[in-house]
Amino acid sequence: MSTNMAKSNQYDNEDTVKQKTLQYAARLGDDSLILGHRLSEWTSNGPFLEEDIAMGNVALDYVGRARMFYTYAAELAGNGKTEDDFAYLRDERQFQNYLLLELPRGDFAFTIVRQLFVDVYNDYFLTELKNSNDPEIAAIATKSHKETRYHLRRTRDWTLRLGIGTDESKAKMTKALNDIWGYTHELFEPDALEIELIELGVAVDPRLFKEKWLHDVQTIIHEAELEMPDADWAVRGGRNGFHTEHLSMLLTVMQSVHRAHPGASW
Repeated sequence: MSTNMAKSNQYDNEDTVKQKTLQYAARLGDDSLILGHRLSEWTSNGPFLEEDIAMGNVALDYVGRARMFYTYAAELAGNGKTEDDFAYLRDERQFQNYLLLELPRGDFAFTIVRQLFVDVYNDYFLTELKNSNDPEIAAIATKSHKETRYHLRRTRDWTLRLGIGTDESKAKMTKALNDIWGYTHELFEPDALEIELIELGVAVDPRLFKEKWLHDVQTIIHEAELEMPDADWAVRGGRNGFHTEHLSMLLTVMQSVHRAHPGASW
């Protein structure tokens, strides 16, 4: 009897870890999909043709990353779900992306500042995620990190270009830095789910590289002859499904075709 109970507890524990890993993979998919969609909004709106194409390629990298995480989450669910169920058939309260990623596209300076924060973060985050005890998550991180190194080089170049550029570009970069800064704190505040997966070696603890991230961001901003924000405000809630009003509008656009033609394939 005791042996059977032990086996039952083992299966229960394995199932619990599986469900939490599913949620973690879906979160990472949410982060990538929402930012990928925001970047895709620059298609045909870029400052010049080459940049228009480049931004579209970066957007595709994020959407591709989202597909990998969602496919793995669907595999863990094992109930016939697909990546499309995660992307198109959930409402805003079910998405758990960081708030920073859902903010409107803004002007080009806003996009570059957001990407600077995200690319430096992802460089450290994916480096650590490659060591995940979950082989599938580690494999996705390995592939994604190669893309991130390219993204970071490109974003750094644009930050310098705009910061040292004209008075107008410097003013727009300064405004963007101050408008976005309060949304960065959430990136380094793991919740109970993530802390448990950190202890199991599945997830990454972003608190460990927060100071490195801050140092790198400060270095690039100072190189661009810009000033670090001194704002002390912070906005949180994305990981708990509490979002800005912008996410619902984004999802309305992104999910419209799929919801209008349920079950269609092309």
